[in-house]
Amino acid sequence: MSQNEHKKHSLISETDSKRDIRKKETSIIKKIMKYFMIALLAIVLIGGIFTWNYINGEVKPVDSEQTELVEFEINQGESVKDVANHLKEKEFIRNSKFFTFYLKFKNVAGFKAGAYQVSKSMTLDEIIEELSGKGKEKNLNATKVVIREGEQLSDISKEVAKSTKYSAEDFMAKVQDSSFIELLVQKYPKLLTQSYNSYNVKYVLEGFLFPATYDMNDNKTLQMLITEMVAKTDEVLSKYYSQIEASPYTLQQIMALASLIEKEGVKLEDRKKIASVFYNRLEKGMMLQTDVAVQYALGEHKEALSLKDLEVDSPYNLYQNYGVGPGPYNSPSEDSIVAALEPEKTDYLYFVADIHTKEIYFAKTYEEHLELKAKYVDKE
Repeated sequence: MSQNEHKKHSLISETDSKRDIRKKETSIIKKIMKYFMIALLAIVLIGGIFTWNYINGEVKPVDSEQTELVEFEINQGESVKDVANHLKEKEFIRNSKFFTFYLKFKNVAGFKAGAYQVSKSMTLDEIIEELSGKGKEKNLNATKVVIREGEQLSDISKEVAKSTKYSAEDFMAKVQDSSFIELLVQKYPKLLTQSYNSYNVKYVLEGFLFPATYDMNDNKTLQMLITEMVAKTDEVLSKYYSQIEASPYTLQQIMALASLIEKEGVKLEDRKKIASVFYNRLEKGMMLQTDVAVQYALGEHKEALSLKDLEVDSPYNLYQNYGVGPGPYNSPSEDSIVAALEPEKTDYLYFVADIHTKEIYFAKTYEEHLELKAKYVDKE
């Protein structure tokens, strides 16, 4: 082989060698790119699954077992962010920021002021539908159940029967359903435990269905309605629990007194004086001797009680028993609860009401009481 041929052969070998190297490099790069794309695809896929699970989790109910409908109010001028924060505070949604993002995704600009019914068992879409007013539009059979101050369970049962598809008997059966009552006691232990454990109590829930107006519709069960009434009582009393705990009287006793005060007086100033009479008598070891308790023991309302009525055998008859009785006699208003907690300081031991004007007159002695009774009660 000549020198030129040798050089030419060397150049060809070198070119082939470089070509082989480039092929190997290209092959490696292709493999790297392939693995990179697989990894990227896996990341995107995992991220997509994670995002889907996250979104799916956020739109699901906070607690599917909590079917109780609760009033949620949107005030005038509240922004979407405000509404989202309030929903989060009350634990109807998990994440307020996600809620606002989801609203934009659903093209919901905002909500109108008003009162709405929501529950923790609602999905995000159901909550949005309710707050958008669509839920009310669909619910053609919506109605109101009005519970008045001083009403007993028997009265409330008639109100429910008048306004809903349920009968008075259905209502009374439900408020005496032991399994339902146990659930309520577990849910509202501070409110109901004493009543549940009270000896001789006629109805555990007597006095604990707060007087208010409640929305009712075909989707709301009797259990849901009663639970809402108990929840309202718990909500009102939450402002006074610490005050009750500091009192020498139990919550059960305070509610019993409040229910008596509810029927004995109308104005807050009178109710506070009536409360002082009851407390003064209790401190002196006197019976309360209130007709309200006797009427409850009799199971009927009478304009005038006979001597025989005053002897009715019942732990609720406070002409025959000391103390305040086993429990409340009706559903008292917040004013009566306040009066029971904040009685006026007086020396009064008696009071009478003018049967015509309803004006209440107080006395420190029995002699004064008899004079007032003769003047304002026995005058006819």
